[in-house]
Amino acid sequence: LAFSVTGSPVEVRNSPITLPITRRLAFPNVTDLLRHDEARLATFGEYGTHGRRDVDTSPHPIVPLSHTDLRNSFSGYTVKVIIGDPPAIYDLILDGSSAITWVGASAPYVSFSGVNTREPVAVDYLYGSFRGMTYSNIMYFGVRQLLVPRMQIGVASTAWNIAADGVIGIGPTLSGLDTLQNSLDQTIPTITDRLFSLGSITRPAVGIFFQPIVVNTVNHGEITFGGSHPQMHDQTIKYTDITTTVPSSRYWGIDLRVTYGKKNILDYTAGIVDCGCTFIYLATDAYDRYKAATGGIVNEANGLLQISLAEYDALSDLNFHIGEQIYPLIPNAQIWPRSLNEKIEGGANDIFLI
Repeated sequence: LAFSVTGSPVEVRNSPITLPITRRLAFPNVTDLLRHDEARLATFGEYGTHGRRDVDTSPHPIVPLSHTDLRNSFSGYTVKVIIGDPPAIYDLILDGSSAITWVGASAPYVSFSGVNTREPVAVDYLYGSFRGMTYSNIMYFGVRQLLVPRMQIGVASTAWNIAADGVIGIGPTLSGLDTLQNSLDQTIPTITDRLFSLGSITRPAVGIFFQPIVVNTVNHGEITFGGSHPQMHDQTIKYTDITTTVPSSRYWGIDLRVTYGKKNILDYTAGIVDCGCTFIYLATDAYDRYKAATGGIVNEANGLLQISLAEYDALSDLNFHIGEQIYPLIPNAQIWPRSLNEKIEGGANDIFLI
């Protein structure tokens, strides 16, 4: 991946297609954030957890994952779409680990243009879920500027713990397996699939740009179907294959290795990239190497690794080796925003690793 919505129109002059998104800021107890993330890891097949800040998988790597507890997630993002006739506006959560788009959790689904396909559908997000039927209907992005005819969507008859009108799944097509209850081995075309098949975009890709977090500010970003927004990066976007390793291959799974400075802390393996997890997760052995190299000590109040100012000044880049490229996470990007320390039971000058 190159990841209240404003009323900005969708950019449709050329492919790719860019839409504004909204960050849903919520600050539950930081322990709940960690539990949320770790619980999400457990939903990805064999991904288990051990302790508070590591993932006891052998040998799974960094896995920033997706919206598990959609109601309480710290890093949730939504996008507005219009469905049906009469047109109804829905505020949908972006989910990078599922494929189906569905509505009806909050605002009711009322449409004369939809066709019930008689196919029951269900998705579980650990702390949230929905059950319903699939419909074929019209979908619009922006102020009815981009039409997606015959989009297959879910309409909830029951929805639990979903603090939005529904979800728009932007995961790979395979992440939709086990969704159609009468055809568990079949998938539903994602919104990206549909746009590509219609010729609205020239590449079946999704890019997301996140604005940095600022205290007391609702920060936005944007999602781009068909690639990335050229104004949001100053270098050429590189692509890599989805891993063939299960279960990562069902999601945005990639093969990579991780180094801290020049020290190797994780050999090549498969992990998952996603847009909703608050923290970064390493396999247990890699986490222990990172902890030792940084001098971090687990803070008992919030479960995060804490370092001193001198240790921060000595931090090296955390490097992700993906394909032939190296993507460094610089020292400042490895720490929790200090302006938000009070939200995680930290002092104003404390330094916590994420």
